[in-house]
Amino acid sequence: MKFCAEIHAHYLLRGLRNASDFDYEKTISQLNTIIGEELETVFLISAPEYSHISSTIVREIIKGNGNVAPFVPENIADELLIPNQI
Repeated sequence: MKFCAEIHAHYLLRGLRNASDFDYEKTISQLNTIIGEELETVFLISAPEYSHISSTIVREIIKGNGNVAPFVPENIADELLIPNQI
C-alpha cells in the first residue's frame, strides 16, 4: 500500500488463475479498500493455457536450472540466460 501511495497509483492489477486465487485476492482487495483510500483492485482472468502456471513453479524451475521460456515473456527468459542478472 505504501508503494502505491508513493507513486499515486489508483489501480492495482491482480491475475486470477482459479477460484482459490479469487477467494484469496477478494479478501486482500477488501482489506486494501479499507486501508488504501482511492485504490481499486482490478482482476484479470488468465487464459486457460496459463492457468496452471504460478510464480512458485517458475521459481522452482529456475532453482533447478530448468528452461522457463514456455512460462514467462521472452524478454524475461532472455534475461535469465545472462549470468549474474538475478
